[in-house]
Amino acid sequence: MTGTYVQKEAEDSGPSGYAAARLRLLTEETWSGPPRRAALADLTDDWLTGLFAAGAEGLRGASLVAVGGYGRGELSPRSDLDLLLLHDSGDPKAVAALADRLWYPVWDLGLDLDHSVRTPAEARKTAGEDLKVQLGLLDARHIAGDLGLTASLRTAVLADWRNQAPKRLPELQELCAERAERQGELQYLLEPDLKEARGGLRDATALRAVAASWLADAPREGLADARRRLLDVRDALHLATGRATDRLALQEQDQVAAELGLLDADTLLRQVYEAARLVSYASDVTWREVGRVLRSRAVRPRLRAMLGGGKPTAERSPLAEGVVEQEGEVVLARAARPERDPVLPLRAAAAAAQAGLPLSLHAVRRLAATVRPLPAPWPAEAREQLVTLLGSGRPTIDVWEALEAEGLITRLLPDWERVRCRPQRNAVHLWTVDRHLIETAVRASEFTRRVSRPDLLLVAALLHDIGKGWPGDHSVAGEIIAKDVATRIGFDRHDVSVIATLVRHHLLLIDTATRRDLEDPATVRSVAEAVGSEGTLELLHALTEADALATGPAAWSSWRGSLVADLVKRVSAVLAGDAPADPEEAAPTAEQERLALEAVATGGPVLSLRAQTEPPAGQEPSGDPEPLGVELLIAVPDQPGVLPAVSGVLAMHRLTVRTAELRSLHLPDGVDGSVLLLDWRVAAEYGSLPQAARLRSDLVRALDGSLDIAGRLAERDAAYPRRRGVVAPAARVSVHPAASRLATVIEVRSQDAPGLLFRIGRALEDASVRVRSAHVSTLGANAVDAFYVTGPDGAPLPGDEAAAVARKLEETLRG
Repeated sequence: MTGTYVQKEAEDSGPSGYAAARLRLLTEETWSGPPRRAALADLTDDWLTGLFAAGAEGLRGASLVAVGGYGRGELSPRSDLDLLLLHDSGDPKAVAALADRLWYPVWDLGLDLDHSVRTPAEARKTAGEDLKVQLGLLDARHIAGDLGLTASLRTAVLADWRNQAPKRLPELQELCAERAERQGELQYLLEPDLKEARGGLRDATALRAVAASWLADAPREGLADARRRLLDVRDALHLATGRATDRLALQEQDQVAAELGLLDADTLLRQVYEAARLVSYASDVTWREVGRVLRSRAVRPRLRAMLGGGKPTAERSPLAEGVVEQEGEVVLARAARPERDPVLPLRAAAAAAQAGLPLSLHAVRRLAATVRPLPAPWPAEAREQLVTLLGSGRPTIDVWEALEAEGLITRLLPDWERVRCRPQRNAVHLWTVDRHLIETAVRASEFTRRVSRPDLLLVAALLHDIGKGWPGDHSVAGEIIAKDVATRIGFDRHDVSVIATLVRHHLLLIDTATRRDLEDPATVRSVAEAVGSEGTLELLHALTEADALATGPAAWSSWRGSLVADLVKRVSAVLAGDAPADPEEAAPTAEQERLALEAVATGGPVLSLRAQTEPPAGQEPSGDPEPLGVELLIAVPDQPGVLPAVSGVLAMHRLTVRTAELRSLHLPDGVDGSVLLLDWRVAAEYGSLPQAARLRSDLVRALDGSLDIAGRLAERDAAYPRRRGVVAPAARVSVHPAASRLATVIEVRSQDAPGLLFRIGRALEDASVRVRSAHVSTLGANAVDAFYVTGPDGAPLPGDEAAAVARKLEETLRG
């Protein structure tokens, strides 16, 4: 069809015939997209062929070659013509005359022209010196003249490119990175450059060049369609402006959207962002593969020599259940069964983010293709892995984008679809709605030491603008969505209420602090009534700062921060009437009392392990119970060193502590002695749980001093290479003197790590304080632990002594 149209419209090769046919082609509504670009290229080919034939009469050994975008047949309405006059003629005057017969008619029509005249040897030499020239020649296409001359150059250029790929591809990657630094990321810009910005048409062309090298290849699914959409937008932009521009300016977006038949400018930007995101992700994966191949080529000769010519086996290091590290990427273990393990995507993502490593493309695609949906509500492990992922800092972004690229995020959180790639027409905002939500979670991860419930902070950060995909006030709509999402994730009723409150009022503190009179008691009372509790206020303060920092530099300042802090202080004073009550010692269960009596009778530790399947308090059971972990009950005669001994033995056996309670038990009348009860929920990092008898044996040795826990843990840490991982906020230790009349409360907020509780327990023992009770919780990657301690006399610590213990403990954790 295209050829017939061109033949009818370009009956002569003169400028007027070509110009008229070109104008009709660009103004007919029936022509758009790839067919129009191809028709325009064919029309131009026919015109240039006529010019070449008229000017090359009697000249042999010359051809006209289209390169770059024209070579690919992708002519937009105002695209320039990239042309190479190739020759091996010994008649320079005849070649120069032919060039004049070609170039001047193009200029006369006002078309932009990028032209060169070269022999094949000159073309190859220039390509070897100038990467941009070489990239253009990779798309060389014959138009007129000596076909053999063009074909031989194409063959030679491709061979050169493949032979030089190990040297040229790093150069191309650097060129792409420099351009991205200058132009920004297409998927987030309000006035993006469709060609030069990261994720734009230049990057799509670079991916074609990588594929042509045969060294690596890009993920192809959807890439051609993304490229087509960007080209369609550029076509509409050229027609709307009448200029050869690639920048999609704000004032032209409505017209471009109308040209494409789209609802509005927001719909246009969202399509552009979706295409750019796909190109960007394909680029990340491709350059990572290029790096892996080049490193492998550099190392392989040495390994072959060491192994006597054998093929080296890639080392696989375990990260979590079903997840391993291999060659700098996170992949699935050979025994992993995604179809039977619905938590695996979140577990793999959390492990990758915590290790600071990318998720393998193959792993993500396998998960997307085979994993079954999570039940509603989610099992506890899924919720904890989501919190760990969100709390991992900057690495969260790349891992989240990998899941997003294969559709896993919207399968986990269906409400995400409404905010995905949604533009924000506000000069203050740097990001689309979805990226802003992830940025807020990243910022919130820096504040996890400031709050007692970092899991609620991180989830609220992820959801605080989720209502922007709905009409009306996004805070009101977001509250409803947040309730539904938090319930589905598996939080209990109280936590769901807190998350919903945070989403509903995430702008309350900044709006009130900057727009209301803080000296007016009614202002402070209204905020206190909306927030409801000091714990929620603490979370809202952290969320407010994280949200502002994730918005952009204009949204937060020291002045705004001081106003918000002043408001929080005033509201906290109003809420202070709800002072926390002293912890009450609960009556032991029959099982706990049985273990305690056995511990008294044997004079040593007694323990039991059992699966925990009942839902958390306040949450209704639904369907078949999901295992929430393993409950470990330990009764041990009261003696020094119990906390570090138990936590050290668990760390040796690679057991992660989810929650932990330690307290003294009142024994029945007539039974002498004092018993400590430890009620902990634990899970294996990977593999199966150890036998209870083995745990008890090691615990006995730890308590009598014959087991060197510190040495064993140090040996294990030394045996594993240190990974780059996440740079976590420093540990924070604080004293809460008013929290209890019977003891001093020392609170520790830190990054969870193997052996953390052992280090804390040993430091408290070294400080000669007695742990009256302990309340340990692991929330994602964060540990929030409260220790009720006394002096040897059983009384709370004096203020200066408590502060000294806290400082020493903080130094130990930061060392």
